[in-house]
Amino acid sequence: MSIRSVTPGDHPALLALWQRTPGLQLRVEDEFEPFCAYLERNPDLSLLIEQDGQVLASLLVGHDGRRGYLQHLVVDEPWRGRGFARALLREGLLRLAALGIEKSHVFVLGDAPLALEFWLAQPGWEMRRDIQVYSTRRNEN
Repeated sequence: MSIRSVTPGDHPALLALWQRTPGLQLRVEDEFEPFCAYLERNPDLSLLIEQDGQVLASLLVGHDGRRGYLQHLVVDEPWRGRGFARALLREGLLRLAALGIEKSHVFVLGDAPLALEFWLAQPGWEMRRDIQVYSTRRNEN
């Protein structure tokens, strides 16, 4: 098992992992071109775990210069319970800290019970009840 930075060439394997993961909602931003642009804006931050060339887990990591944003923390079902998610989370936060980013956010869908359970169990992470998230897409206005 090894953790490494995600590259554009990983997109097909990651997309397949994300598509087979219940509770993860894919968007147009997960298509190849936006994915590559995200990696370019956030070099060497997004991570995956692989073994013998097989992708077992992923974490997309980005920032806006002040806050880190974590997305698609996924461990393929046969590999769960081995600490892979915590290892990716730890490494992602270390890489953000090296850039001076000390605070991070993750958005979890309300209909993703395993994800909600994971984040509630993470030391130092708290569920925010003081904000609501609003989203838009340019072509929807």
